[in-house]
Amino acid sequence: MGNMLFCWIFFTLGWTLTDGSEMEQDFMWHLRKIPRVVSERTFHLTSPTFEADAKMVLDRVCGIECQKELPAPSLSDLEDSLSYETVFENGTRTLTRVKVQDAVLEPTQNVTTKGASVRRRRQVYGTDSRFSILDKRFLTNFPFSTAVKLSTGCSGILISPSHVLTAAHCVHDGKDYIKGSKKLRVGLLKMRNKGGGKKRRGSKRSRREASGGDQREGANANLERSKAGRRRKESGRGRRVAEGRPSFQWTRVKNTHIPKGWTRGGKGEAALDYDYALLELKRPHKKKYMELGISPTIKKLPGGMIHFSGFDHDRADQLVYRFCSVSDESSDLLYQYCDAESGSTGSGVYLRLKEPDKKNWKRKIIAIYSGHQWVDVHGVQKDYNVAVRITPLKYAQICLWIHGDNANCTYG
Repeated sequence: MGNMLFCWIFFTLGWTLTDGSEMEQDFMWHLRKIPRVVSERTFHLTSPTFEADAKMVLDRVCGIECQKELPAPSLSDLEDSLSYETVFENGTRTLTRVKVQDAVLEPTQNVTTKGASVRRRRQVYGTDSRFSILDKRFLTNFPFSTAVKLSTGCSGILISPSHVLTAAHCVHDGKDYIKGSKKLRVGLLKMRNKGGGKKRRGSKRSRREASGGDQREGANANLERSKAGRRRKESGRGRRVAEGRPSFQWTRVKNTHIPKGWTRGGKGEAALDYDYALLELKRPHKKKYMELGISPTIKKLPGGMIHFSGFDHDRADQLVYRFCSVSDESSDLLYQYCDAESGSTGSGVYLRLKEPDKKNWKRKIIAIYSGHQWVDVHGVQKDYNVAVRITPLKYAQICLWIHGDNANCTYG
C-alpha cells in the first residue's frame, strides 16, 4: 500500500502540468548562448593538510536583503571567483586562473517573494514528509539511480560517465580540505549479484572430491552447515534490501575541482554562492546520468517546485526523495523548506520541463543542495534550506571541468 501511494504521488507529480491550463511555453528548457570560461594559467600549490573538520552549517551567510546592498561583481571579481583549485588523488594541488569571455554583466537581481511567510511546515499534495525509496525497481532506475553517497557523509549526483556534482563544503571548509577527503570515495547504487558465489562453491566441491573418499562424510557435514549459514545470511540480506537499504559500489575519486569563490581561506564572509564541487571518478560508470540545466526563475518552475534525492543520516542509508515549493530566490541561491536532514547535502536539485519542439519532458539539474543555513536578513539570523543555483557562468565553469575545454559549452 505504501509503495502504491508513493507511485501515485510520484507519477501524479510528473503529469500535473502536462494536461492543464498551466502547460505554457515558459515551462520549457530554453537553450541559450552562455559565456565562455577559458583556462588561462595553472600554478602548483602546496599540498593541503586535510585536517579540517566537516562543517555542515556556516557561521554567517549574506541573505537576500544583505545581497541587495552589495555592488554587482566586476568582471575581474567573477574571474577570480571562477578560478579554481584542483586536488589530485596523490594529495597534490593546483590553482587554475580563468578568463571570462562573452559575458553580459547585469545588475544584481535579488528577488524576495512578496508576502513570503516566516518559517513554517509546508504541505505538498496533502503530505508533509520525505519518501524513502524502498522498491529497488525505483532505487536502481533513473532518476533515483543518479544519486550517490560520498565517503565524507554527503550526497552527490552523476552528471557524466565520470563526474559527480556535490557541495564544496562536503570536502572543504573554506580554509582547508576536510578529514577523509584525501581518500575520497563515491558510492554508486547497485543491484546485488544474485548469482554470486556459485563458481566458488563449485571449485570448493572439486577440491573436496580430489581430497579422497575418507574425508567426504565430514566434508558433507561442513557443506550442510555452510549452506545453512549462507541461507541465514542471504535471508538477512534480503530483509535489508526489502527495508530499502541499498548496496553501494565504491569508487575512488581521481581529482576534485572547487571554485576559488569558496576556497578564499576564510577572507570575508562565507561565499555560499560558490558552494559546489566536481569530482572526477577514477573509473567511469555505466549508469544513466542527469544533464545540467540553467536555473530558471521561480515563476518558470512548474508549480514553483523543486525535487532532490539524497542519503539522509536519519534514514539508515535509505535513499530519500522530496519535493517542495521554493520560497525565495536570489541571483545565486534558492531558499526553500524541503524536509531534509544532514547527509542529503550535495544532492542535485532537478526539474522536469518540456523540451522545445518535442513532446517529451526531460529532467535536468538546476541547483546543488547546500543544506540548512543561517542567513543574515535585515541583521537578524534566520534559517533556511538553501540550494546553489546553476547560473550561466557556473554552467560554463562546470562544463569546462568536465570536458577540459569550452568547445562543448557554447549553449546550455
